[in-house]
Amino acid sequence: MCKINPFYSNYEYIPFNQIAETDFEPAIMRGIEDEDKEIDAIVNNEEVPTFENTIEALERSGDLLRRVTDVFFNLLSAETTDFLDELAQKVSPLLSEHSNNITFNERLFKRIKTVYDDYSNDDFVRLNTEQTMLLKNSYDGFVRNGANLSEEKKERLRQISAELGVLSLQFSQNKLRDTNDFILHITDEIDLEGLPESAVSLARQTAKDRNMEGYVFTLQAPSYSPFLTYSARRHLREQMYMAYNTMCTHDNDNNNVEIVGKIVNLHREMAQLLGFKNYAEYALSRRMAERTEKVYHLLDSLIDAYMPTAKEEVKEIEALYYKDNNLDEIVLPLDDNRRFMPWDFSYYANKLKEDRYSINSEMLRPYFELTNVKEGIFGLATRLYGITFIKNDEAPVYHSDVEAYDVLDGNGNYLALFYCDFHPRASKKSGAWMTSYKEQWRELDGKNSRPQVSIVMNLTKPTEDKPALLTLGEVETFLHEFGHSLHGIFANSTYRSLSGTNVYWDFVELPSQFMENFSVEKEFLNTFARHYQTGELIPEELIERIVASRNFNVAYACMRQVAFGLLDMAFYTMQEPYNSNLFDFEEEAWKRTKLLPHVEGTCMSAQFSHIMAGGYSAGYYSYKWAEVLDADAFSLFKERGIFDKATAQSFRDNILSRGGTEHPMILYKRFRGQEPTIDALLKRNGITK
Repeated sequence: MCKINPFYSNYEYIPFNQIAETDFEPAIMRGIEDEDKEIDAIVNNEEVPTFENTIEALERSGDLLRRVTDVFFNLLSAETTDFLDELAQKVSPLLSEHSNNITFNERLFKRIKTVYDDYSNDDFVRLNTEQTMLLKNSYDGFVRNGANLSEEKKERLRQISAELGVLSLQFSQNKLRDTNDFILHITDEIDLEGLPESAVSLARQTAKDRNMEGYVFTLQAPSYSPFLTYSARRHLREQMYMAYNTMCTHDNDNNNVEIVGKIVNLHREMAQLLGFKNYAEYALSRRMAERTEKVYHLLDSLIDAYMPTAKEEVKEIEALYYKDNNLDEIVLPLDDNRRFMPWDFSYYANKLKEDRYSINSEMLRPYFELTNVKEGIFGLATRLYGITFIKNDEAPVYHSDVEAYDVLDGNGNYLALFYCDFHPRASKKSGAWMTSYKEQWRELDGKNSRPQVSIVMNLTKPTEDKPALLTLGEVETFLHEFGHSLHGIFANSTYRSLSGTNVYWDFVELPSQFMENFSVEKEFLNTFARHYQTGELIPEELIERIVASRNFNVAYACMRQVAFGLLDMAFYTMQEPYNSNLFDFEEEAWKRTKLLPHVEGTCMSAQFSHIMAGGYSAGYYSYKWAEVLDADAFSLFKERGIFDKATAQSFRDNILSRGGTEHPMILYKRFRGQEPTIDALLKRNGITK
């Protein structure tokens, strides 16, 4: 009997247990065929173009293709294989061509323009808010993707789109391979000096998993970060630092240096074909910031406010290094072997933090056992919004690490399916992210089709003798991605393309960064932070030390983010072809924020997935933009009580459930009662009183 492709059936849960790798390609091809037929039906409709028979019909087209590609590209990030990597290279150009065929369909655009002109003549008064936004987005989307271009320019835009799709995939795949290719193998226990038991235990387990003796450290965050923070072996810190910061720059198949130039030039050329000066101008026309001047104003304001403090922070850490090593940087002519270097920063910053606040991340791990953290974060959502999370063992998952939960509202009504994928593995990209396997929308009969969302992280794994014990930073990461997931879970829009996280790029980080604020709140920590062995609640004096140390190196961290924002903008504000030396270009771009010595051969750009392959091109500033919003928003909770249900309900109603149905500033002002200012952020960070 011939196997039926699972994507062709109606299913409640994604049938991961039935999907074979070979199911993707035929389902994608059939999805393309189905959507082509649906587009033809819209175009060949002899009735006068209307909102219903053109705009809504287009919105609801492509269901099969979307279902297949959502699963495919999510797995490509979370649980990839060589087969899927190769298939992605094959189908990405086909998908780009298919998308362009729709965008460049003149008869389709003519119908859309007819509807747009009809409603715009009376300022869209015959449409409700969501319908107006959908119509504007549909029309603007076609224009922004070249519908008004000449045939010659359309053809070039097709080529650019296809090339960018392939290059972005190649960039990500190269980074994953380079991450996995490096290990630091330690067999002499003397080289473990300074490392906490949790890091040693993880390295021992990693070695065992690889059938190796001793200890294996990798470039994955739960291994790399503790090593740079605690290892007393300076030459090994240097080795790890250099391996991480030279990723994808070596003379091998994983090199991304030339790919960066190609991606940047293609983005610039695309924007200029569409009539913009550069890619940043194109991207920002659909962002809250609107113009490059506003982005630079934010970044410049942060430099002015934080750089003096950042310099003092680094100066203190540098002084501790020289004191600890009996060196005098002024008297002695120091070479790189003796002077303070970037691989010394985390190690001596931690020493200074311990000395000043008697606290470090390892001290907190016993109170942040993953099961308890989950209960605490889920419980926070219950306390704020009345929702509950019920483990669903019936829903298939794509890896044994993944957990599935049904999310119910206060009345027991189903809100969403929620996947959690916590730990690193070779088949998963680094970092952390939230994604959707299914968006939310309303069917034509009014039924609310609920979403299926996922958070994917690389948190500390359990070992043979200990459960997963997290750092405070990892708790913040969990809260961050959980905030994104709430944006998806609470989605309540008519149209899929306007629901959940389908918002302006510099607004999407507000719900996530807002949730991070709870990580240092005593009332929240007291709900779950118990010692994994004794059950003892986290001591109050330890919480006080957490709060006191919250702003340790906050200015340095701010400048680091601003540096990434400046680098991003330097690439995407270019009006002439990029033909620079990548290493020199990078140093020039962020020199105003430079706080640590430059190390020859290091390069961020070649592994900077956010702006090369992750959708943040000309948008990395969004993290700082959203930080201004989240500090301002959370100040209202601080004023009224961090668990205040009325304030939480307002945040849910005006931000989390509204998606992209209105301009984000309108939504924010409806919640906050005013436009945000930088004041709350400066106060929270201790820059101003």
